[in-house]
Amino acid sequence: MAEKIIEIDREDQLSTLFGQFDSNIRHIEKQYSVQIINRNGNVKIIGEETGISDAARAVQALLKMTGSGQTLSDQTVRYVTTMVAEGAERQLEELGGDGVCITSSGKIVRPRTVGQKRYLDEIKNNTIVLGIGPAGTGKTYLAVAMAVKAFREHKVKKIILTRPAVEAGEKLGFLPGDMQDKVDPYLRPLYDALFDMFGSDSFGRYMEKGIIEVAPLAYMRGRTLDEAFIILDEAQNTTSEQIKMFLTRLGNESRMVITGDITQIDLPDARKSGLVEAIKILKGIEDIGIHRFSEKDVVRHRLVQDIIKAYEKFNEGRKNHA
Repeated sequence: MAEKIIEIDREDQLSTLFGQFDSNIRHIEKQYSVQIINRNGNVKIIGEETGISDAARAVQALLKMTGSGQTLSDQTVRYVTTMVAEGAERQLEELGGDGVCITSSGKIVRPRTVGQKRYLDEIKNNTIVLGIGPAGTGKTYLAVAMAVKAFREHKVKKIILTRPAVEAGEKLGFLPGDMQDKVDPYLRPLYDALFDMFGSDSFGRYMEKGIIEVAPLAYMRGRTLDEAFIILDEAQNTTSEQIKMFLTRLGNESRMVITGDITQIDLPDARKSGLVEAIKILKGIEDIGIHRFSEKDVVRHRLVQDIIKAYEKFNEGRKNHA
């Protein structure tokens, strides 16, 4: 058995590192088959040499994250151990900084994975960005955060969020109620993100003034959208004609973010996804960024990441036996 001591600069870092009921440290102990204890305000790791080395790299990476003001969650610890396994923990240094914006509850919105950070960089550096990836990677939420940031900095005058109102071709007539009643359930995730950022009073006031607009994709036809931050969500369920229509709404001093998961296409009759086509057509055009998330960027419950991996493995096996 061997051991290694990691010195801690601040006592608050130690408590953050260990987590509630030592949950963060328990995960690292299990991952690397080591024992980790608090020894006189420092971290002592006991175990085999290889396990100690990997555990120490994980602990040091987590300490750097706490030093930059980031909170540690079960997802964060899992992500760090994955990056250590790939020898990529130095990339975690990209996650420092002031964050994107502050929510109505005072929470600082920050990228929680390197993939999320690079997505935000794409949005900052391009007029149009396509964010492609599985559920739970923060594609829509981070895009909304960037829209709110641009609005608060007076870079845009309006925020427009849209998505295909119904996956099977926007057939709203079968639902009860007036048009707003019909489309609201499909736009609810967009409302939720904006509500989180602005709070109820500001959100309601901006909606009344038309500064915030949440509408089905069909409502975009025939418009030119100037000085706006426009987000198209669930774009995998657009047709080629719809996404072309949306892209050509771009006006002066506007920005666009298009998000979608090409593994969850719900278009009827095997119609081709406009998003899949757009990725091929727009590749290489200056001022258009395309960012792909992976299952590593999932920031929901840990099981979401495991479910995505399981489905990918299943589908890969099915392809191999086809």
